Amino acid sequence: MDVKVAKTAGFCFGVKRAVETVYEQIEKFNDTRIYTYGPIIHNEEVVKDLKSKGVDVIHDEEELKKLDSGVVIIRSHGVPKRIHDLLEERGLQCVDATCPFVKKIHRIVEKESKAGKHIVIIGDENHPEVQGIRGWSESEVTVIKTEEQAQAFFASSESGICIVSQTTFNYNKFKYLVEIICEKNYNVSVLNTICNATKERQTEAESIAKEVDVMIVIGDKHSSNTQKLFEICNNACANTYYIQTLDDLNVNQLKSVQTVGITAGASTPNNIIEEVQNNVRINF
Repeated sequence: MDVKVAKTAGFCFGVKRAVETVYEQIEKFNDTRIYTYGPIIHNEEVVKDLKSKGVDVIHDEEELKKLDSGVVIIRSHGVPKRIHDLLEERGLQCVDATCPFVKKIHRIVEKESKAGKHIVIIGDENHPEVQGIRGWSESEVTVIKTEEQAQAFFASSESGICIVSQTTFNYNKFKYLVEIICEKNYNVSVLNTICNATKERQTEAESIAKEVDVMIVIGDKHSSNTQKLFEICNNACANTYYIQTLDDLNVNQLKSVQTVGITAGASTPNNIIEEVQNNVRINF
């Protein structure tokens, strides 16, 4: 069997930086309670390991308001401005592990909204990254994910519209939705804030999926970028499977196939990718 593993599979820069930040804080503050505001990344295995080392997850503002001490690490997806303000208000030590590419969107949204522009975020309104981006706007915000939402979009602002994207959104879908909005003849400024790592990962995954009999996409079920990878690969290869770990792999799906492709989301640790890759190579 020929096994093709994507070179771009696994931790991206922002995720690697965030995870390393937490482990650094564990070493630095071994006698202080450490928390992450939300799971540091969308990967259950990583969060479990951090939990075993004493790192707890704060899930919402109410939990944060109950803290009197400790170190709070901001997740890679970022948070709304009000969370930063609350941390400062409560005198808690804050370590910001927000992905720099996400942080850049926060600055754009803050600046453009202060100029009175209607902010449009292309992405999933329920995703923490989008919720964080939204929380830096001082003007009206609309989140658009579907063609129907783009068609129905209306802006009353005379100052124009600023369009940004969730960093892990499907690049081709982003372009399509932007085209629909631009046809409405608003004064629009478009900032493609999908990170390069996402575009490269999606392009490579699609290319491999077109060449193989079976495609395996590895990543947490809550990972937005992995879900997008699965969607792209599934369109290119009918036999595409989404797994979190080797335990989820049904070996019967790989019988009698000649080529297998493997890719993984930006929050998938290398050891999980290697375990799947080695198992496929050894057993087939």
